[in-house]
Amino acid sequence: MMEYHLIAIFIAVLIDFIIGDPPAWPHPVKWIGSGISLLEKLLNKGISRKSKGLIMVFLIISVVFLVSFSLVWLCYLIHPVLGIAAEAIIISTAIAQKGLKQAALEVYQPLKNGNMVDARLKLSYIVGRDTENLNKEEVVRGTVETVAENISDGVTAPLFWGLIGGAPIAIVYRAINTCDSMVGYKNEKFQDFGWAAARLDDLVNWIPSRLTAIMIMSGHKPACMSRKQGFRILFRDAKRHPSPNSGWLEAAIASLLGVQLGGVNYYKGIISNRQTMGEPILRLNEEHIIKTNSILTRTTILFLLFISMGGLLYELAGTWF
Repeated sequence: MMEYHLIAIFIAVLIDFIIGDPPAWPHPVKWIGSGISLLEKLLNKGISRKSKGLIMVFLIISVVFLVSFSLVWLCYLIHPVLGIAAEAIIISTAIAQKGLKQAALEVYQPLKNGNMVDARLKLSYIVGRDTENLNKEEVVRGTVETVAENISDGVTAPLFWGLIGGAPIAIVYRAINTCDSMVGYKNEKFQDFGWAAARLDDLVNWIPSRLTAIMIMSGHKPACMSRKQGFRILFRDAKRHPSPNSGWLEAAIASLLGVQLGGVNYYKGIISNRQTMGEPILRLNEEHIIKTNSILTRTTILFLLFISMGGLLYELAGTWF
């Protein structure tokens, strides 16, 4: 079965590279988001909000798993080729390599043309921070940080879980990640209700984020330092981020580019002073967006090769023992 998962993953990545996520097409994440919104309105009130948040996450992932598993199982019953095709399509909806790159390029183009108003607007579509008064360097920082932290969330983590459990587990991962992105906030409204979603998201991203960071550093030469120095910065700075996982990706990208990420952000006018990651050897400029996109593409390919080797070794071990 592992070889079927691998074939489906390769096809899924190819689909994402070529097609991505056309906005007009139906998409499981949109349906998942609608379900989360409905349950949040019904449950996020009164007492025991932590328990209600846990119930919400359980219901979402249960429905997503049962629907996707039933569909894939039925397709495999008809014919293995149909099963692989179903898995590939489902996994392709769980990854967002092309969409992530396109979102970054939509910020890059107005920046390159000197249109700061449009650049700030396009950045506001992909970050939660206030963007209205950001200068050029801060707009670049926001874009680079977003691409960096989503290399795992949007690409390598769903591939990792897809290898382990096929399309049903890949789309369950995306459901958990969507729950966290919608309710996993540390504010008055979601502090308790979003607790379960945030903790579960941290758990399922723990291994993929670290694997991805190491792959980023291993597959690319840092711009302004040796690879050994780059790894030193990675292990030094990864824990400085509020997220136990995102810091690994941002620290890896910062060390590769020779820039500093993190610092002061504003959220609805409220200041958030985060620790910095990386060394400010170079000043951030719009070309760092292009370089980060290149790192994303190369890391996707390297991770695909990595999990392929892991899957093949697993199959070989099964035949030996």
